[in-house]
Amino acid sequence: MQGNTENLCSICRRREAFFLRLYSGERLCKRCFIHSIENKVRVTIAKYGMLDFNDRIAVAVSGGKDSLSLLHILAKIEKEYPKASMVAVSVDEGIRGYRDEALRLASLSCKKLNVEHHVISFKELYGYTLDEIVSRLKESGLEGLTPCAYCGVLRRKALNVIARKVGATKLATAHTLDDEVQTVMLNILHGDVMRIIREKPITNEAWKFVKRVKPLCEIPEKESALYAYIKGIKFQSMPCPYSSEAMRNDVRIFLNRMEEKHPGIKFTVLRSAERIRQALEKIEPKIKLRECASCGEPTTREICQACHLLQIIK
Repeated sequence: MQGNTENLCSICRRREAFFLRLYSGERLCKRCFIHSIENKVRVTIAKYGMLDFNDRIAVAVSGGKDSLSLLHILAKIEKEYPKASMVAVSVDEGIRGYRDEALRLASLSCKKLNVEHHVISFKELYGYTLDEIVSRLKESGLEGLTPCAYCGVLRRKALNVIARKVGATKLATAHTLDDEVQTVMLNILHGDVMRIIREKPITNEAWKFVKRVKPLCEIPEKESALYAYIKGIKFQSMPCPYSSEAMRNDVRIFLNRMEEKHPGIKFTVLRSAERIRQALEKIEPKIKLRECASCGEPTTREICQACHLLQIIK
């Protein structure tokens, strides 16, 4: 009897546990696990003041496990706020054999949840697909930045453009705990510690920038994936063909190994980053935005980073 008791869910004490949350010691049944993820997202939104009762929320949906889990959770929360509205936005980078399937799965989820879905492509916005950008870089012999570096800059700009186009007051991205701590480590490894100030769960109000929020920032990636599996959410499991070329992949492997040996270490890194951010904000000068001389989008310099990269490609 004692053995059976130990296998019960730590929360409801009635159903059999199927998941052990090592960093907290909790044993959870499927129902309580689902509730714990959704409640954690609610707590995170409230903790950082991410959303208002009358927001128009643009959810960045890639078709992967994290973004589709976020879409389902926010769709459930949004129903409780009749003055709020939600729309899904996706970026088609133009990666043959990869992005097409992801966009199809994103569209299926949006139809199921009755959420309108808008797509913007690199080709229509920049004149090139990511595949074409990578090809041009290889042909010209240009080295240095990886495809992920180009994609990251161009995606950020594309999401801001489409979010503004659909009239969103908030842009919700599916950055998980893993994404956040990986970014912290990458900023340190690249010697750009001051960037930690800007990589936070919620951005400040800024001219022509749609305010970004990260409701999954305290949810481990593994738990986001498990949520999607239990809920029966169909998502793209194939990794991006360019992801292995990024330093982020090495940092991900390192942090996962550390988490196995020291459960909760990712949360420790996140809390450390928050303390570092608070200290740096006291000495960081206020950033002044201006219009990019090329595209008119907001930037801190004459030409925005996206247009600068496009000039290199051309």
